[in-house]
Amino acid sequence: MLWACVVVPALALVYALKTKRRPPVLLGLGLLLLCIALARPQMVLMTPVRDASVMLVLDTSGSMRAKDLKPSRIDVAQKTAQQFFADKPQRLQVGLVTVAGTAALAQAPTEDRDLLLKAIDYLPLQYGSALGTGILVALEAMLPGSGIDAQKIINESAENGGARNPSTAGQSLDDKKSATPPTGQARQMAIVLMSDGQSNMGPELKQIADLAATHQVKIYTVGIGTTEGDVVRLQGRSMRVKLEDEALKKISTITQGEYFRADSAEALKSIYDKLGYRLRFEKRAMSEVTAHVSVLALLLVLISVTRSFVRMGKII
Repeated sequence: MLWACVVVPALALVYALKTKRRPPVLLGLGLLLLCIALARPQMVLMTPVRDASVMLVLDTSGSMRAKDLKPSRIDVAQKTAQQFFADKPQRLQVGLVTVAGTAALAQAPTEDRDLLLKAIDYLPLQYGSALGTGILVALEAMLPGSGIDAQKIINESAENGGARNPSTAGQSLDDKKSATPPTGQARQMAIVLMSDGQSNMGPELKQIADLAATHQVKIYTVGIGTTEGDVVRLQGRSMRVKLEDEALKKISTITQGEYFRADSAEALKSIYDKLGYRLRFEKRAMSEVTAHVSVLALLLVLISVTRSFVRMGKII
């Protein structure tokens, strides 16, 4: 069909010879693009990935009641998270894991935003902070066929002082032979960890980050709080809790994610805007652009004939 393009310069030449005038350039380009459209052109475009999911891992330890972010760290985190995920495309599955001394799957990945927003709305604070456990529970929920057994890894890590590699922990010898390969390539996945960075329980954070990297799951970390911190009462005593973000930075680096620091409610909203671009989940794919080329061609033709009519009162 591309051979039809030869007709356009041929007609332009005949027009120039017969009228002794310069052929209308815009009209010629429009006709040329219409001929190209006949060949159904394609090009590489970024297209949305349908099978994508995000897990929000939210720190619900006692230090999140600190008021260095008004009205409190946890209140700001809840409200901005609800606003952010309410605006995400419905095709994106989102889940929630709460983490304090232990971690719990508060909402499995779902497209139902109402379920997710209700889960975020009810977050009682607890003692302790086991961020590694929270990430591990999120990975288990996102990768059901990967052979990850969060409870076994947690138990074996406690028995071995956190020294065992979680990529093989929690599996029998037979499991290791038949375990499915990392599934991060088949699905687009990410974890958003919101915390003040304090982790004093559960598996070692670096080892769990290595496990996430093995399965090609990026972790975006958001540090909640200020370096000055705030004084809170925990277990009958007062203590100052500050943002400790070194571990959060390492997690994002290991998994090729990104670290963001939220030292105010306004900063957290800005961070979510940036995260929105990171979590679009698009891939390069060949797509037909016939419609786009045709619209551009018709637009050029329309401009050409309109100019002719305005100047001469007729279409030439």
